Amino acid sequence: MDVNRAKQIVESPKTIEVRYRGKPVWIQHVNDDGTARVYEQQEPEREMTVSVGELQEN
Repeated sequence: MDVNRAKQIVESPKTIEVRYRGKPVWIQHVNDDGTARVYEQQEPEREMTVSVGELQEN
């Protein structure tokens, strides 16, 4: 995924499925350095900063 698409997903009123390494995640914030703050849907307490390029839209 690219940074612009990740920002669109964050700003979208719709729920758009995104996966990180096969697990569904929510994007909290997209950083200008090409990373994003995400958390797993099944484990919301598990927040992490990941490369936007590793996110996949379903």
